[in-house]
Formats: sequence, C-alpha cells, structure tokens
Amino acid sequence: MSTLRILVPVKRVIDYAVKPRVNKAQTAVEIAGVKHSMNPFDELSVEESVRLREKHTNKTVEDILALSIGPPKAADTLRTAMAMGCDRSIHVEVPEKDDMLEPLQVAKILKEVVEKEKSNLVILGKQSIDDDSSQTGQMLAGLLGWGQACGASEVLLEGDSLKVTREVDGGTEVVKGKLPMIVTTDLRLNEPRYASLPNIMKAKKKKLEKMKLEDFQVRAENRLKTLKVTEPPPRQGGGKVSDVDGLISKLKELGAL
Repeated sequence: MSTLRILVPVKRVIDYAVKPRVNKAQTAVEIAGVKHSMNPFDELSVEESVRLREKHTNKTVEDILALSIGPPKAADTLRTAMAMGCDRSIHVEVPEKDDMLEPLQVAKILKEVVEKEKSNLVILGKQSIDDDSSQTGQMLAGLLGWGQACGASEVLLEGDSLKVTREVDGGTEVVKGKLPMIVTTDLRLNEPRYASLPNIMKAKKKKLEKMKLEDFQVRAENRLKTLKVTEPPPRQGGGKVSDVDGLISKLKELGAL
C-alpha cells in the first residue's frame, strides 16, 4: 500500500447560522462585520482525512495538508483545520472583495499545489455554501486526469483503492477507484469533531505557509460578472378552500390549470 498525502481545501464563508443580507449597492451579499466560519462541507473533509489516519496509522497517511484561498482572516480557518488534525497548511492570500475566484481558477491553483506537494488524494467539500457552484472537485479531476467520486457518504480505503458510497436519487451507489483520486464530501459522511483547547494551542505551532496569487500560473480576472443581487420577493400567504371543487376553481383562477 502506498502512503497517502492528502490535500484538504477549506474555505472561509459566512457562518451557516447567519441570514445573509444584500449590500446597499446590490452588488453582493454583505460580508463586513458578519460572522464567518469554515464551510460545513469542508469540515467533513478535514474530519474524514483525520479519521483515515486514525484508522490506518501514520504509516498509511503520511501528510494532511490544508489549503485555503482567501483574505487574511482565512488564516483562522486554517488554524481550525490544524486544530482538528491537519499537519500543516498553505494560505493563498487574496484581497477580500465582492467577486470571489471562480471554480476553474481555484481548480487550477489546486492542481499546481497537488503537483508541487505530490498529493495523491484530494478530499474537498462537494460545494461551498456561498456560491453553491459544486464544480471545483470535478474540474480538478479533469485537469489532473484522476478518477473522482462525488458526494461521498462513506469512504473506505482498500489497499491502493478507495471504495466510496454516494447517495443518488434511487438510493445509494458504490464506486471504486485507484489512487490518485478526488473525493468530494456530502453531509452524511461523518460528524466533525470540535477542536479541543489543547489542540488549538498546538495548532499555533504548526506550519502555516503564506503564498500569493502571483505564485501561480492563474489569471486573477474573472470571466463572469455579477450585474445585480436582490433579495427574493416575500412569500405570499396561503388560503383555505372548503372542498375539491373549490381547490380546482382556485387553481384555475391562478392559471395553474
């Protein structure tokens, strides 16, 4: 069995418990003064990487590297990942602005990191809860020419292969692929651990490498432009009907029949 060098991309996003608000210019969601945390799907990725080490010992999992592409405060997200069990981290620092990097740009950066760090397994969230693109993992697999298993609800290491269970419309599907491989995580995969105070203190001593976009062969200009962001219209109140005939009449009145 070859040793695993795992790359875990993590993203700093508005906390899932916060209700987003559109900024006054209607160009994006308001981020100033809003609580941020690690993307929930990425928490699952970190947890699964650490569990693989706990199940198979350090001889199997040689290195767990967390990486985040974001503003200076994204370093806090990386510290959390290291407190949960990642060995070290890389912070690709970008300015905090309304328009974030697109999935293809992120995938190209990850490809360069994979090749530099000689990673043979990338575990990342199937999507981030801010843009909900759900594209980065698939694009990275395409750029690298690796096998992929998306939306994992169970991951089993069997020699030099991974057996991944994923939920589909009809139930579950099991796929198996040889390393190197890309796995994206779904919500039922595991229950992320809380970082204990001793591990938080230890994380401060772990290596956090700083990099810039200029260190990568990626164009910083986005190809898509957001023209306007608005709140969804308020939902209209419901109504009651006395019988089936009344329901049919109401549906006809609304143009639904």
